[in-house]
Amino acid sequence: MRGKKVLIILHQKDSTPGRIGHWLRQRGVNLDMRYPLLGDALPQSLSGHYGVISFGGPGSVNDAREHPEYQREAEWLSVPLREGKPFIGICLGAQLLSRHLGARVGPHPQGLCEAGYYPVRPTELGWKLCDCWPDQVYQWHREGFELPHGAELLIEGEGHFPNQAYVYGGKAFALQFHPEVTTAMLHRWTVKAASMLARPGAKPAHSHFQDRMVHDPSVACWLDRFLDYWLTIGTGKARRKAA
Repeated sequence: MRGKKVLIILHQKDSTPGRIGHWLRQRGVNLDMRYPLLGDALPQSLSGHYGVISFGGPGSVNDAREHPEYQREAEWLSVPLREGKPFIGICLGAQLLSRHLGARVGPHPQGLCEAGYYPVRPTELGWKLCDCWPDQVYQWHREGFELPHGAELLIEGEGHFPNQAYVYGGKAFALQFHPEVTTAMLHRWTVKAASMLARPGAKPAHSHFQDRMVHDPSVACWLDRFLDYWLTIGTGKARRKAA
């Protein structure tokens, strides 16, 4: 794992890779952090990178006028897919991958959102990949994605959005939820973006912190195993399970 370089794509100037960034650094991985919305270019080839992780961000992939960079990033995803580089898309990053693969990304039909912890359940394939999925995960989104053609669903949501995680081509993973969040990030999101908590379907701010005490240990356990697994699939030495 040590010495690998992972491209980190962030979508706000104050965004960080959170817990994922901390854990990758602890594994000796070098982080190449870029902010396309602030003018950073994405590489035309990933020959110098092990893989890519694209994080969440404001706005919608459907808002081409306000965020034309999202369309460019969605098109750029042909680079890691073509070169067979491991990829993780989180929330917006997952929606960008879905858009690139031709799947619909859009709001809930009744205008509901997810903000807080919501229950999920693994599919049969999800259990084969990992035997320690969390029962609930942290969400912060108003839109969701349909399952792209050729993708395989790993986790189903029991809240408002059924598609919560899938794998495409064995190396590209889309996660609608946020395993990277730290307690500090929860404080920042629930204060600076408090308007999200007033949307239908969102949970009150206090429950975000109460539920974190209950559910985050299992999320952390799963993330630890999943990152170890993800860091091997680009080497041809991947274990069959993230366990």
